[in-house]
Amino acid sequence: MIPFLARFLVCLLLGAPTALAHELRPAFLEINEIAANRYAITWKVPARGEYKMALSVRLPATCKHVTEPVGGYIDSAHVSRWQADCEGGMAGQVVTIDGLSSTYTDALAKINNLDGTSQTSRLSPSDPDLVIAASPTAWSTAQTYFVLGVQHILQGIDHLLFVLALLLLIRNPRMLLLTITSFTVAHSITLAIASLDIVSVPQPPVEALIALSIMLVAAEIIRGGRGRADPSSRYPWIISFVFGLLHGLGFAGALREIGLPQKDVPLALLTFNLGVEAGQLAFVAATLLAAALVRPLLSLHVGRLRFVAAYLIGTISAFWFVARLAAFG
Repeated sequence: MIPFLARFLVCLLLGAPTALAHELRPAFLEINEIAANRYAITWKVPARGEYKMALSVRLPATCKHVTEPVGGYIDSAHVSRWQADCEGGMAGQVVTIDGLSSTYTDALAKINNLDGTSQTSRLSPSDPDLVIAASPTAWSTAQTYFVLGVQHILQGIDHLLFVLALLLLIRNPRMLLLTITSFTVAHSITLAIASLDIVSVPQPPVEALIALSIMLVAAEIIRGGRGRADPSSRYPWIISFVFGLLHGLGFAGALREIGLPQKDVPLALLTFNLGVEAGQLAFVAATLLAAALVRPLLSLHVGRLRFVAAYLIGTISAFWFVARLAAFG
């Protein structure tokens, strides 16, 4: 079991450069209704250097281009913009992302209507079509943002690695509950204030500090295994709260990319956060269940496994920290 875990984490470390350098974020489509039956369209396609994914937007047959697409490369994406007139509007019509079914990425689509309502959907290779709702309901908004929250946390390897480090650090169930709760409260606070633009923090430093937070918790695990009782080891909920504030800023960065609907901001923010929590709790439950199943097989090797895992987690997070610092320039 120990060699297997070691190989798994080493593979994660070796794969980290690729994941950081070549992460494929979802494509992003935004359609803004700017006048009756007229729409301004922004289409962002993930790119690597001068290569962009072969994805395109197919509007309903009732839509005609008013302006030709104009675009260029911005950061790690190709962004193009144009306007279209759609006879009778887009309500009830279907927008399709051509080429999506041949990829492994998703596409986010956001429709903003003149009346202030909006619709946010996630399109996948198996379902590249979007039916534009005539009047998006609160339930559809809540459902969409809840699923986006779950998907974001389960795809956020750094956030999950931090939670795993907390599970390795804390052995007392009551203290573990307090620590996870503290982490939840903290990142909920910063997620809300950053998403609402009450506080604006550049994302690159936040991502670097998130990596640093994982490295520091890994160091606490190692010191605890050597019998050192630092205050941070006795009160881990303080660590989780402080670092939870950082992780909330990371969640907010993802939510800002998606955007919040004008008329349902509190609902979208709440359900996105609930989705993050649901995904986090599912990860914690799965990890604890796996630990309970393998514990009888490990016998006296549990302490050694925790020590090895902490070193590997610390190494991975240290690499991320350096790589993210290097990405500042």
